[in-house]
Amino acid sequence: MSNGAHQSDAGLPITDFPAVENSEKFRLLKRRHRSFVFPVAFGFLVWYFAYVLLADYAHDFMATPVWGNINVGLLLGLGQFVTTFGITTWYVSYANRKLDPVAEEIRSELETQEGVNR
Repeated sequence: MSNGAHQSDAGLPITDFPAVENSEKFRLLKRRHRSFVFPVAFGFLVWYFAYVLLADYAHDFMATPVWGNINVGLLLGLGQFVTTFGITTWYVSYANRKLDPVAEEIRSELETQEGVNR
């Protein structure tokens, strides 16, 4: 077998995972994943802690009525849920376009090296 695949004593293929991790495709996959996850996670944490700090230290602002019994604090709190679902949807879309094709290429190459038929 070539491309980093070897055979075990039982004749089963052994994948050289360190070689896979050092491949350009795998580095691209990690880079794309991190370029999305880290900034979005940072942004969400800033938004979350801003809400918590406002709730703790800006009582008058958070109690400002917007419509009837609906106040700014309630709207910002509900915004946390909306943001979570929005980020999830955004990530799924991003993964489908940018991550999954590269991951599928890596998987196909590994399966070909090991002689796995799908």
